[in-house]
Amino acid sequence: MAKRMTAKQFLFILPLLIFIGIFSLYPIVTSLMYTLFDYRTNDQQHNSFYMSRQLNEELYAQDLGYVNYFIDTDKMTDGLNSEDVAEFEAIQADVTGMLEKYEGSKGVSKVASDVISEVESFNTDIRERLMAIYDRNESLDMYNREGMPQILDEMDSCIVNTNFTGLQAYGKLIHDTRFFKALGHTMLFTVISVAIELVIGMLLALIMNKAMRGIGFIRTTALIPWAIPTAVSAMIWSYMYDGSYGVISKIFSMIGLIPKQSAMLLTSSGAMTSVIISDVWKTAPYMALLLLAGLQVIDRGLYESASIDGAGPFRTFFRITLPLLKPSILVALLFRTMDAFRVYDLIAILTGGGPGNGTESLSVYSYKLMFGQSNYGYGSVVVMGMAVCVAIIAILYVKVLGAEVVNND
Repeated sequence: MAKRMTAKQFLFILPLLIFIGIFSLYPIVTSLMYTLFDYRTNDQQHNSFYMSRQLNEELYAQDLGYVNYFIDTDKMTDGLNSEDVAEFEAIQADVTGMLEKYEGSKGVSKVASDVISEVESFNTDIRERLMAIYDRNESLDMYNREGMPQILDEMDSCIVNTNFTGLQAYGKLIHDTRFFKALGHTMLFTVISVAIELVIGMLLALIMNKAMRGIGFIRTTALIPWAIPTAVSAMIWSYMYDGSYGVISKIFSMIGLIPKQSAMLLTSSGAMTSVIISDVWKTAPYMALLLLAGLQVIDRGLYESASIDGAGPFRTFFRITLPLLKPSILVALLFRTMDAFRVYDLIAILTGGGPGNGTESLSVYSYKLMFGQSNYGYGSVVVMGMAVCVAIIAILYVKVLGAEVVNND
């Protein structure tokens, strides 16, 4: 029978629960909330979460002040008849009356629907009256003839419509061809790079597991690429891939792997190959380190018994090493696959997602949406799609490989 947790025991884990809530659950909940809104920081109509129509009273008051200022200039235009001057002054009186209602207001406020209707009607009336004056005096050189319509448009934009979209953005994601192209690039990069890293990492782990002279130096040397920051290694490889003086691109063109030296980063296939090579060079040692930890716990007596029975290296590897290394392989593949699926910095620095979005991953795509276009709403939807893909990958690894990472005994 399971024992109930006491209050004292709960207090011991309370700091951990708070930590998880702040740094894990809160970002997830916030991201989910962003997906329900068309949230864009570069658009005043969408730079917050609006569940209903609202009025930017502060900006509206500023625009009303500009209208009066423009009228002050234009009513002094030479040749303007007294009737139009009187009409300008009548409009100013109406604008001043409306300005008194909102002068001193701060930010966006939630107002009643009849207030919104009043503002819309007022804006329409002021626009029609002002444009009529300008149309009647086309021959006159009015200074604010071009600027006044822009201010009137700004007044209309002070009415903030709801940007709550619900699940519409998820429907948009399903039809987003760029998302699925980025998903394809990400899957291609992940499958090829992780597969190569597993093979190279296994070979490195088997070598580093041998008891030989200088094994410490070999292990240290093998781990140097992994110790280099990704941004630094990406810059190093970008110089070696350069189409004019890059060493790697020159060698590849000489042996016929690429048609010309510039094809390494200027073609989609060449750029994807470049990214994969760079990633394998950097993270294969990490894979080797995880596999080496699994090799260290295998009982040496099993190898001695297999040697006495006449088993060769290949038979020993496939009958003893590989089965017993299965949990470590699961952990290594799971970690590396999820890490590769979220790749951003390597691609961002090496290719920027180009050429022609040929190497754009989901992380790079979401970054461009959020920070390039300031579209945090749809960018969060892309992130949620990526999170679902990562969860599916984790479930498939556990189900297919069938290894127990955590022993409950």
